[in-house]
Amino acid sequence: MRLYAGMSKEFIDETIHNRIADLLKTAFESHYRRQPSPSEVQSWRNSLRAVSQVFQYAGLTDHGVILEYELPVTSMRLDCLVCGAGVARDSASIIELKQWERCEDSEGEHVVTWVGGGHREVLHPSAQVDRYRQQLSDNHSAFYEEPDPIALQSCAYLHNYTPVPNDTLFLPKFDSFLLESPIYTADKVDALASALSMAMIRGDGKRVLDRIERGTQKPSKKLLNEVARVIKGEHAFVLLDDQLVAYDMILAAARKAGTVDTKEVFIIHGGPGTGKSAIAINLMADLSRAGKNAQYATGSRTFTGTLRKILGPRTAQQFRYFNNYGEAAENQVDVLICDEAHRIRATSANQYTARSRRSGKPQLQELLDAGRVPVFFIDDKQTVRPGEVGSSPYIREVAEANGHTVREYTLNIQFRCAGSENFINWVDNTLDLERTASTLWNTADAAFDFRIVESPFALEALIQDRAREKYTARLTGGFCWPWSKHLADDGSLKSDVIIDEFKRPWNARPEMTRLPKGVPKAVYWPYDPNGIGQIGCIYTAQGFEFDYVGIIWGLDLVYDPDKPGWVGNRDNSYDTVVKRSGDKFMDLVKHTYRVLLTRGMKGCYVYFMDKNTERFVRSRLENKPFNP
Repeated sequence: MRLYAGMSKEFIDETIHNRIADLLKTAFESHYRRQPSPSEVQSWRNSLRAVSQVFQYAGLTDHGVILEYELPVTSMRLDCLVCGAGVARDSASIIELKQWERCEDSEGEHVVTWVGGGHREVLHPSAQVDRYRQQLSDNHSAFYEEPDPIALQSCAYLHNYTPVPNDTLFLPKFDSFLLESPIYTADKVDALASALSMAMIRGDGKRVLDRIERGTQKPSKKLLNEVARVIKGEHAFVLLDDQLVAYDMILAAARKAGTVDTKEVFIIHGGPGTGKSAIAINLMADLSRAGKNAQYATGSRTFTGTLRKILGPRTAQQFRYFNNYGEAAENQVDVLICDEAHRIRATSANQYTARSRRSGKPQLQELLDAGRVPVFFIDDKQTVRPGEVGSSPYIREVAEANGHTVREYTLNIQFRCAGSENFINWVDNTLDLERTASTLWNTADAAFDFRIVESPFALEALIQDRAREKYTARLTGGFCWPWSKHLADDGSLKSDVIIDEFKRPWNARPEMTRLPKGVPKAVYWPYDPNGIGQIGCIYTAQGFEFDYVGIIWGLDLVYDPDKPGWVGNRDNSYDTVVKRSGDKFMDLVKHTYRVLLTRGMKGCYVYFMDKNTERFVRSRLENKPFNP
């Protein structure tokens, strides 16, 4: 989808006569059924006038122009693409347009600039447009199909920006991006005009534009091989028993998809540590190697962000979110792997979605429609927010109502908690989530180290000891303290988690910018070694596993010996969404602690703020003296 396509001569004419922004506005309203924001229209008016002047100056009058081109399988749009014939082959250039005037340095590939009414952390323009170039060249046939793919370049034009000595934009750490996708500032019009005219010196833009318009959007074999190579290089998961059965059946369905009358939908059940993600990752690698467009979707920003970080920016486009499929074409993805399907929401709309864009279509229906073979990995006892509606009965009901064949498999092998299925069952029994045979936990079991400690300081010390021994270890807690939106006055994370003299910060919020050096972004907290310095809540810990996990059990869920039974205290919760969940509150908080208790591969340590709750849990331990 694009909002405008035509020849450069007409584009220049529309710009000179101040019509281009209105043309884009009309096309936007027609496609998206809503109005663009005034700031976006103003941006079109200013930036397209600037790039039009460059085209005039460079003599680009016989070239194709595409504006606001939606990248394959994303909602991101290229600002401008210009195309024509080069000396030896057809060529196209992506131009990212910015109205910036100044920027400041930030962590990694980011800078801070004034955008959207405030100072925000954003990708360096060269890093941003280079990813656009890679995305288009990997997923649009005109740019990769032999024997004569269109050569694709990229650059950024900051038409209001005048650099200063030692300017942030040109720091040495950005050299690799600047080499691939150079930045042209307000004083570099000659250089930009020369680069564009040399790349497309023979014009003939109509023919090249037609090639792009006729091209198809699908992943290249090169990209899929890269996904397979990177995953297999990073992960060496061996599948066993029921894991292998589910894996083989999904591969078989992928091979015959499109040749049978009904769509096959897979529901793979499994508790914590039963290898759901191991199957999903193996499927991604092997399906990609076979040339299948496999995509991996979750509802977790932290989990998906970490996967993208590990696997690298090029392969990241195959790892997406549940809410990315609202505008996907029918059967656009060969195999759509939905991990942690219990986090599927009622719809993909959120508080920031314009009313005109709220289609009302269920998110589950979007996922079922987008995948030729939809696969849902699910644990019905991991739902921790009221807006999460994913459940195996719901998926089964909707899939069957669509006329699809549903195939279900249950994973039983336990890889987490030192392979102890008994520990998972003991947690479920203790939290009164399920009646199991494991009513007592034998703390003499040397395979899994479970301990109750007397203070948050002792808990922290144990976790830090394990980290010094080169194990992965994290401190987590119930959502019983506020989670500050801003840094402290000295620029550090605020110490929100306060228990008497113990004062520690939560991990950084996802929207935070200008973080202190060494503090990882929220999405990298489980993966970055520096994450051990902060406490993670359920929303950053869910979906991950660590060698050792420490848990601060707050006052939102306590055991009342006089009742007797569990009591949910919403007054002690700072999870505003869960607090508004009505009679679901206690079940959701129980699920929260179940998730936290089952994050450890080798051990789990717990500090209880409520002594009655501690006594109750201790009473369900064997081979350890009872402390009254």
